[in-house]
Amino acid sequence: MKEHYLQVHKSDNVIVALREFKEGETIDLSTGPLKVTETIRTGHKIAVTKIEKNHNVTKYGYPIGSAKEDILPGEWVHTHNVKTNLEGTLSYEYDPKKSPLNVDRNSGRTFRGYRRKNGEVGIRNEIWIINTVGCINKTAEIVAKTANDMYRDERLDGIYHYPHLFGCSQLGDDLHNTQKILRNLVMHPNAAAILVMGLGCENNHIAEFKKVLGDYDEERVKFIAVQESGDEISEALDLVEGLVGYAKTFEREDISVSELKVGLKCGGSDGFSGITGNPLLGAFSDKLITHGGTTVLTEVPEMFGAEKILMERAKDEVVFNKIVDLINDFKDYFLKHGQNVYENPSPGNKEGGITTLEEKSLGNVQKGGFAEVTDVLPYGERLSQKGLTLLQGPGNDLVSVTALAASGAHIVIFTTGRGTPFGGPVPTIKVSTNTALAEKKEKWIDFDAGQMISGKNKQELTDKFFDYMLDIASGTVKARNEQFGFKEISIFKDGVIL
Repeated sequence: MKEHYLQVHKSDNVIVALREFKEGETIDLSTGPLKVTETIRTGHKIAVTKIEKNHNVTKYGYPIGSAKEDILPGEWVHTHNVKTNLEGTLSYEYDPKKSPLNVDRNSGRTFRGYRRKNGEVGIRNEIWIINTVGCINKTAEIVAKTANDMYRDERLDGIYHYPHLFGCSQLGDDLHNTQKILRNLVMHPNAAAILVMGLGCENNHIAEFKKVLGDYDEERVKFIAVQESGDEISEALDLVEGLVGYAKTFEREDISVSELKVGLKCGGSDGFSGITGNPLLGAFSDKLITHGGTTVLTEVPEMFGAEKILMERAKDEVVFNKIVDLINDFKDYFLKHGQNVYENPSPGNKEGGITTLEEKSLGNVQKGGFAEVTDVLPYGERLSQKGLTLLQGPGNDLVSVTALAASGAHIVIFTTGRGTPFGGPVPTIKVSTNTALAEKKEKWIDFDAGQMISGKNKQELTDKFFDYMLDIASGTVKARNEQFGFKEISIFKDGVIL
């Protein structure tokens, strides 16, 4: 944009710098010239009017905090002179607003996916090795590496293992969370076949894990307890050989886009996250949902301060009450551990121009677009409703991406203004909020949403991104995390370890 600044909403009393402004520079606003009083970096905020002490600082048309002191026009607006307005658990009133979206599950749009025997759809034909306990991470790694070297076939998208720390010495909810996440990975349709590896003496030993797993296809899922084996590597490879043969029986076919499930995530944000990347994801989410598809949004702490926007879009009062519980329960989790509910964003977020949790949250919820919220899931549960679902989970990138994948998302889209190589067990699409990051980190970033700042039409960019995501789903394009081997998991921990 030629003005080199952006006022996100007409009622905002700040603008966002689209380039660095030096002390003494003059910005030509529609209301007149504005003299910058100090050097202000790209992505950071500049006051356009006087903001008196304790009065609201407004961005996106909403308060993102209040002034700690008088802030004069042209001054830098950030953590040194802004404080949060947020407080503890709250009461909310049901005040629904109708979503503008119209759903058409028979739009004719398709992708090329795999139809599994149970009727579910996958977008990759992989074999996953899931270990019930962290003690055998290295064993699973050796089996996966050896098997990948042995079986190279265009009908197979790879053999992977996912190391983790848990499965033993855990109590209560922590053990149940571990079991649920591992169960859901076993059930994930991106995996054509699964080898479950146990040690034998852990809390989550195979017999106990089977109780959580429930019904499973004995042709698709095999088990090995390595303490009971004379040569666990050879025996595991024999089992993998059979699973490879099973996986090769599947072929891609045309699948309605209404069966696609996509997780929505942001991390390492900057001042453009709520202007480019997250609105692009919101537009994508809306488009997928209008075609009958499913998206899922997590990072509950990054809904604090913007939760009412989601509550207004609850499908009904039952879902509204679930959102209230989702928000207040996570606040109670913070308070239980003696932590400030409204701790400021991470150092990287602050460096990028994010000042308060409200500002981060107002950008975060934009990933959910304008669709109604159809369901709310506890951590470790699977998607069961089409449309937009909220999932309990923290802001931590590794834990939340794992939870999204475990919920059944075929793909996770991850917006970032700072960059990260991390990828989950499913294709993890990194969308940069600024073009400089996309150009610097070509091996990390899949798509550049920073084009919106340089004048790219939002609808054209949304259509391009939607087509790109169908290419990812069809396997004609691989995500950067797949290309370079970044596939990891992390499981939420709350309690003690024995």
